[in-house]
Amino acid sequence: MDHRIAVIKGDGVGPEVVDAALGVLDAVAKKYGHKFKSQQLLAGGAAIDEEGAPLPKKTLKEAKKTDAVLLGAVGGPKWDSQPGEKRPEQAILGLREELALFANLRPVSVREALVDASPLKAEIVSGADLLIVRELTGGIYFGSHGTEVIGEANAFGRFVDFLKKEKTLPPGRFAYDVEQYSEVEIRRIGELAFEMAMKRNKRVTSVDKANVLDSSRLWRQVMEEVRVKYPEVRLNHMYVDNMAQQLILDPKQFDVIVTSNLFGDILSDEASQITGSIGMLPSASLGDGTFGLYEPIHGSAPDIAGRDLANPIATILSAALMLRYSFGMLEEAIAVEQAVDGFLLAGNRTPDIYVEGMTKVGTAEAGRLIAERIGSAA
Repeated sequence: MDHRIAVIKGDGVGPEVVDAALGVLDAVAKKYGHKFKSQQLLAGGAAIDEEGAPLPKKTLKEAKKTDAVLLGAVGGPKWDSQPGEKRPEQAILGLREELALFANLRPVSVREALVDASPLKAEIVSGADLLIVRELTGGIYFGSHGTEVIGEANAFGRFVDFLKKEKTLPPGRFAYDVEQYSEVEIRRIGELAFEMAMKRNKRVTSVDKANVLDSSRLWRQVMEEVRVKYPEVRLNHMYVDNMAQQLILDPKQFDVIVTSNLFGDILSDEASQITGSIGMLPSASLGDGTFGLYEPIHGSAPDIAGRDLANPIATILSAALMLRYSFGMLEEAIAVEQAVDGFLLAGNRTPDIYVEGMTKVGTAEAGRLIAERIGSAA
């Protein structure tokens, strides 16, 4: 059976890290007798340059015909002058929405060889293994947005209609971004988080700001309703500001963390430092079926693009998540993860996790060495 992969390399270091991951997938195919058929598609800044839009219709159409999407990274200062709806990042939001990918899984696992690479003390991070489940198609990123100028015809009227309440504003520009969630959106991400917890250590921490936000109060109410279906799972609620502290103070207290789009975006980047580098964290964006979008959580890093300096491990581990969740290849996914561990235990380091005495390798060499370990494994 052929497995079809839409490959979107994107911008900056995206092409470099994706190429490394594709090399690893080639090694998996040879080792286990699979066939992965990849189709190169455009999105992000590269698509703006060639097609005039961050997410061309062709890209979306072709992606829907595949079994999974492997994405590098999008964006960069080159496109900062683009209006909001034309920015490269709109490609990511568009893919998530159009492909109905409502859940983002971000595993945070400290590799044994990298305990000393973390800026935190070894005794704090050693053994940390948690999963952040981030709601992906609701919240402030998909709520109503606008920028108006007090004094323009009907501008204040539009703002009042939107908020459904009176508010006095001084003259000049104002902008708004609305956090909004439906019960259905909260329930489905909650159920997924509890399902994940059932396969792990049966603990869920739900993160919100229920002391201030109505959307968070609904979030907390629905999570309490979901917990009834999972009596074996222990549910704890935590305000997002406290979570920002607790992730650093004691990451090992957490098993599955479930939270909103905005909070999950921020907290998962913070959690990357537990592992030593943002270049280590993969992610999987999933919907109701097996289709998924897989990408590293890091950005396009234009300052190091084309210099063979980027860490491809997050993208390689994202490919492992694709094998696990979209293709049902558990043995192959574990083989990739073990190859990454072997690469690190052998003393190999990309520049972001390099320490004196180790062997410094570039992006391409890291990908090649990890792929070789898969091919030579017993």
